[in-house]
Amino acid sequence: MPRPAALLVVVALLALPSAAQEPPPAATLRWYGQSFFQLETAGKHLVVIDPHAIPAFGTPRVNADICLVSHPHNDHAQPEVLGEKGRIFLGVTTSPDGKKTDWARVDEKVKGTRVRTVATYHDTAMGLTRGKNAIWVVEADGLVFCHLGDLGHELSPDLVKAVGPVDVLMIPVGGIFTINGEQAKRVVDQLRPKRFVVPMHYGVPGFDDLAGPDEFLGEFKTVRRMTDTNELVIPVDAKAPEAPDVVLLGWKKGEAAPKKK
Repeated sequence: MPRPAALLVVVALLALPSAAQEPPPAATLRWYGQSFFQLETAGKHLVVIDPHAIPAFGTPRVNADICLVSHPHNDHAQPEVLGEKGRIFLGVTTSPDGKKTDWARVDEKVKGTRVRTVATYHDTAMGLTRGKNAIWVVEADGLVFCHLGDLGHELSPDLVKAVGPVDVLMIPVGGIFTINGEQAKRVVDQLRPKRFVVPMHYGVPGFDDLAGPDEFLGEFKTVRRMTDTNELVIPVDAKAPEAPDVVLLGWKKGEAAPKKK
């Protein structure tokens, strides 16, 4: 006896993959040592921040649709190591004679991703020792990612307001050339990120010019040590936790940048 057409339709629908089985949309943050990150948005848009060519980290080679540079120091400003560089934005510009610098004051939107700067200093002496620094604020997937560059001081109320709400914070903690662990904790308290705090710019085996992350990590009751990976996957629709997760990532030596499809 032939099956009714309606029954055949139901059977066909049940055979289709369920939409509920699809993974939720997520952004992925990858750390390549020092202050070098690649953010891959849920829409596969690639934002690279502060690429370097430090031999100890294997000179990672990754692709970018947008490349952001916080300040013109060699360990933060090497976009030439990238495969595809995309649009390059400098947070601090240098005069042709190399004697003067100024903040670039960036606020741009590229393919649905907004990038903007907040002007800060690399030291506690208004730049007289180490110059200017730019905080990068990246808005994508309904989330706000904040990369503090080589921040050298705690934030004023005006700077906190200029940065605005933060979901994921990348913060230097190694001291010597930036804020140290204790100061970094106070900056976390100032910015109050909702989801994640990711320490950066600290000493690691083979590159120990900076202090390690322990002073900073010791300021928190719980820390997620994910040193077997350099990736942090961030579901974009997930509810923010009561307190942000402090995540210690591992760094990964880069391979040849894959060609984009």
